[in-house]
Amino acid sequence: MAKTVEHRIFAVVLAAGSSQRFGSTKQLQTIDGEPMVRRSAALARTACGNKTLLITGFEQQKVVAAADGQCQFFAINEGFADGIGSSIACAARSLAESADALIIMLADQPLISEDHVEALLNAWSGDDDEIVATAFADVQGPPILLPRSAFPQLAKLNGDTGAKTLLDNPELRVSSVRFEPAAVDIDQPEDLSQLRSARN
Repeated sequence: MAKTVEHRIFAVVLAAGSSQRFGSTKQLQTIDGEPMVRRSAALARTACGNKTLLITGFEQQKVVAAADGQCQFFAINEGFADGIGSSIACAARSLAESADALIIMLADQPLISEDHVEALLNAWSGDDDEIVATAFADVQGPPILLPRSAFPQLAKLNGDTGAKTLLDNPELRVSSVRFEPAAVDIDQPEDLSQLRSARN
């Protein structure tokens, strides 16, 4: 994939949360016998090779073990309880000196496909003012590619505020690739049960 050679794009898998609404560590739950965090990590590796970063926090040893070596690097977000923003900030700080862009992937979006991640990478012009987001339903969100110029703002995120705040930044332009299955995320046990039933 030419873009990943020309630019240092890291795939970042966010898997630090305590899954309070789910009731247990959902990253460790399986779909088709595979932990969700491993599914996302394997997808990240397919897309970006060794330029992969796993962000852990809650039960980090179990999450790293479940990822099964698919990510080359991992970082521990000690402030994971503060929300997804702290994990994105952890990633931006970790990659500040080594990445031209990062693509944020969530461990609880199990229907993201290899083709979609490749489409996001291919849609990026390489310009440092361009974001490439996934469009689904009536929103734009993850997986989302963010250029290096966005890292300082990402590094300041906290709480439950994610990278969507950057979509309104007038200094950045936003492209998108539509992928409706991105709307499926595992938030509660019923979501996982429904997905498993649909796949049987």
